[in-house]
Amino acid sequence: MAKFEKVALVTGGGTRVGKAFALALAELGYAVAVHYNSSSEGAEDTVETIRAAGGRANVFKCDFLNGDVSCLIDTVVEQMGRIDLLLNSASTYAPGTIQETSLETLQTQFQVNLFTPFLLSKRFSQLATHNGSERQPALLINVLDNKIAYNQYPYSAYLLSKKAFSEFNAMATLEFAPNIRVNAIAPGVILPASQRTNDYIRWREDGIPLKHQGSTDNLIQALQYIINNNFVCGQTLTVDGGESINIVGRHSENYANNA
Repeated sequence: MAKFEKVALVTGGGTRVGKAFALALAELGYAVAVHYNSSSEGAEDTVETIRAAGGRANVFKCDFLNGDVSCLIDTVVEQMGRIDLLLNSASTYAPGTIQETSLETLQTQFQVNLFTPFLLSKRFSQLATHNGSERQPALLINVLDNKIAYNQYPYSAYLLSKKAFSEFNAMATLEFAPNIRVNAIAPGVILPASQRTNDYIRWREDGIPLKHQGSTDNLIQALQYIINNNFVCGQTLTVDGGESINIVGRHSENYANNA
């Protein structure tokens, strides 16, 4: 474990990809603020793993559906001294077509997936301390979804919130530079939901040009690239084996083949 000099806040750092990012940042030498809402056990496990390896980490509870979420930034700064990297990983997911989606579901999806990272990033940008070197700005990394390349209406509220979050990533890049370097990571089939069957996973893999699902190691490599390359700004690294560009569309030749 490297000596920590900087502090990273990872939202949703107790589960799934958020946990993988938190552990990776600790390995890179960051002290890690692990946010959670309901996954207290996972967050504590993340912190214990980091501490056991010689790192520094604390847990921070914040309910993104209630109260002033931006106070999370102030609390972390108060307890850990600063924040050099904000990784917006927490999200919520609910399927539903436009016709099936209630106002409550729409509000929840946008509150967690867009409004909260918007407000956290705003407060982070106000407090981020620029060290005077244009080559070492603070870092903002937003976790999107490779589904933003599609118009999958059966996930209408979720996908609209993530598409809007992608646009926020571009706007924040322009507003926060040069003090903050903003980028995003858009995972594909990395950690499928537990209820997904093996048949479903194989079916999804068949639509991926590389013909296999990814791993959290692939996401960590993307994270490391963003951190280490100080001239990468305003980009979305899509880590999905090429799935999101596998859209040939209908044309005369495939019409003839299927006629």
